[in-house]
Amino acid sequence: MIQVCFHGAESTGKSVLADRLRKRFGWPWVPEYGRSFCETMGLELTMDDLLEIAEGHDRAVRGAALLQPQVLVLDTDPLMTAAWAQMLFDAVPEALLAYPKADLYLLFEPDVPWVADGTRFFGTEEKRARFAAIAEDMLVRAGVPYRRIAGAWPFREAQAVAAIEEALRRAGANAPAR
Repeated sequence: MIQVCFHGAESTGKSVLADRLRKRFGWPWVPEYGRSFCETMGLELTMDDLLEIAEGHDRAVRGAALLQPQVLVLDTDPLMTAAWAQMLFDAVPEALLAYPKADLYLLFEPDVPWVADGTRFFGTEEKRARFAAIAEDMLVRAGVPYRRIAGAWPFREAQAVAAIEEALRRAGANAPAR
């Protein structure tokens, strides 16, 4: 099993692509825990909320991993929550960096139109660029392997599938039929 985390700024297609890959290949995905948290608890986040979000997401990943799918797609993870902490509070608790890391991170560029959905914070071009830079910095800081995902929607899907298939080959697993 490989774990692939979709990472990056808001409104870049992470959740949509995770669902598309689930439908296309049958790869399960762990939805973004922070979204459901904000839908339930509201958008006035504290650092304690971010720590709770990271723990909830990690719990969900551990549960999904018990099924041992060939590919487990994570719609963000605690490392992305660390980017949120940096963006919102200009600080990153070490606890957010201590969680297990995915085998591959796909960094989604903010080069597609912003879509407000009621749970998003950073809709200006300047804030999106800053958040994207912080998200990438977290990947570099953690020393994890990542690939950039950019361009129009069909290109994003093709890039993601190619990166996942390459990771599967490196892991010695059979890549799925396209």
